[in-house]
Amino acid sequence: MEINWYPGHMAKSKRLLIDQVQRVDIVIELCDARLPYSSRNPELEKISVGKKRILLLNKADLADPNITAQWMDVFRKRGLTAASCTASSSKAKDVLRLIDTAAKEKVEKAAEKGIRKTVRCMVIGVPNVGKSTLINQLHGSAIAKTGDRPGVTRANQWVHITPYLQLLDSPGLLWPRLNDQTAARKLCYIGSVKDDVVDLPMLTIHLLEDLLDIAPEPVLSRFHFNDAALRGEALLEAVCKGRGFLLKGGTLDYDRCCQVVLDEFRAGKCGRISLERPKHIEIPRLPDTTPDASSQEEP
Repeated sequence: MEINWYPGHMAKSKRLLIDQVQRVDIVIELCDARLPYSSRNPELEKISVGKKRILLLNKADLADPNITAQWMDVFRKRGLTAASCTASSSKAKDVLRLIDTAAKEKVEKAAEKGIRKTVRCMVIGVPNVGKSTLINQLHGSAIAKTGDRPGVTRANQWVHITPYLQLLDSPGLLWPRLNDQTAARKLCYIGSVKDDVVDLPMLTIHLLEDLLDIAPEPVLSRFHFNDAALRGEALLEAVCKGRGFLLKGGTLDYDRCCQVVLDEFRAGKCGRISLERPKHIEIPRLPDTTPDASSQEEP
């Protein structure tokens, strides 16, 4: 199953990001806590080099907390200011504390000149990691358009959080060639790539196989079958029979099976499952010129 999805608007979005990043004080990057490696676009890190940066591992309520803690340690050792986060929760407003800390130096220098500085932050990340949801939570209303699918945000949008804090909501940005097909497949699992451009039965089979390797008991319980050794099309058959996804005449309803498996995983109904562990991944160290970076626990 070859995955290569890069809509034309993403090339335009990248140009806008490069232009806008010069005008902001802080770059806030969101990734998915279940995929802290694969859901980070390396281009975004390059674009934001030299800026104060905050990395948020969002949807932490869907990930294994112990593995999230391991990832936090990795990012701490890389010198990144990082925190786990659930953007849909009111606790996400504690992100404001991280912004205040990151902006402190510039705010104080401006104050010495008698200026009340307006802090400008850009919120970036791959599609469907919760950027607009975070902005809405910080704003206190649904000012940024959201949706449980990629490509909802199509243009940059400035949002005033306070009279002296502005956030820029930006479209999700994938890289043009998803050369790492394992990472690309995982991005499909979390909905960063549109379902209608991939082979859903194959994607669902891969997801079920990966989940059985990571956390077999919750998967067996959720989808009502009892053989963790099943692989391939037999998995779809087992889920259809276990959950009663049948058409007239007893024909297996594979379409419904695929959609339900993907939807329920994305909603966390299979349990708090992380798809990546740092010890299994060789993480390259990119240049990071952000000073005074530190690691934080979940806000």
